[in-house]
Amino acid sequence: MHWTRPDGAPFDYWLRTHWRLGATVPAVCPASLVVEADVGAWEARTGMLFPETGRYVVPEALVPVEIDRERDLGRYVEPNVWVRHPLEEPPRPA
Repeated sequence: MHWTRPDGAPFDYWLRTHWRLGATVPAVCPASLVVEADVGAWEARTGMLFPETGRYVVPEALVPVEIDRERDLGRYVEPNVWVRHPLEEPPRPA
C-alpha cells in the first residue's frame, strides 16, 4: 500500500486507479473478511489436504489460511485497504 512508482502514484493497479480519481486512503482494515470452518470443510472447498497445524497457501486467496488441527478449525482473515473518494456537490436546479 505504501509502494509508489517514480511519478508518486501507488504501485498497486487498483489503488492507482482510485488515486487517479482523487481518492485518499483513510484506513486499513486488517480483517475485512473472516471465514472460519472446520478443517474438513476447508479441504472440501479447496481440494487440498491440511495434515498439520500451520499456514497454507491456497490458490487465488490473498493470504494464507491458518489451520489448527487440534481445534479442527481453519481461519482465513483477509485485510483490505479502504479508500475515500471526494463527492462533488450536485448541480443546483435552475
